[in-house]
Amino acid sequence: MATHLVQDHLTLTRRTGQSVSFSCGGTDQCGGNVVTWYQKKETETFRAILYISSGGSPTKPYNHPQQDDFSAERDRSSSSLKINKVKLDHSASYYCGFSYLFGSGTKLFVTGKNQHLLVLLVESRVEGDTALMCLASAMYPPLVRISWKRQKGSKEEPAPAEEKQQELSGSKSSAVIRLVKNETLYNYEYICEVQHEGVKTETPTAESKL
Repeated sequence: MATHLVQDHLTLTRRTGQSVSFSCGGTDQCGGNVVTWYQKKETETFRAILYISSGGSPTKPYNHPQQDDFSAERDRSSSSLKINKVKLDHSASYYCGFSYLFGSGTKLFVTGKNQHLLVLLVESRVEGDTALMCLASAMYPPLVRISWKRQKGSKEEPAPAEEKQQELSGSKSSAVIRLVKNETLYNYEYICEVQHEGVKTETPTAESKL
């Protein structure tokens, strides 16, 4: 029997006017067939938005003030809640509930302007080694994962664990500095991989600035 429902995304970010979908998995592992979706704003209590049965249409008996902005889908193993045009006041956390189980929630950040993720790759050569720095900044929310891999011809592999690496993080930027032998760079191209809000950005050393 399931012990919890699965909401894969801790956070999502959208600009006003975009669409967003929240997923909820694991609904096939426990009794009952009705999934209820809830909204939780920072200064308010949980409010039910709608419920939906397997193979059915969403029902909205809760008089939620934004209920017309939401739609939902449901099959045996999962459910999804969707907003076609996001507004600033949709900023909140969204939870699915099924029988006595609840998902961990997904927090939606809504911004009125376009947010960019800037990735800068910098090389610095000193005494036979090259320091590769991958800097990610201007991202919202400021949760990002940076990793290094390398490529030789068509073969791609993780950067070796024995190479020294330092991680730096702040409120507005994050960076990972990796120390690589110069002779290694003659044989391998190093690639900085940045993951933010489910989107992956790759920058090879060929595009770096010395």
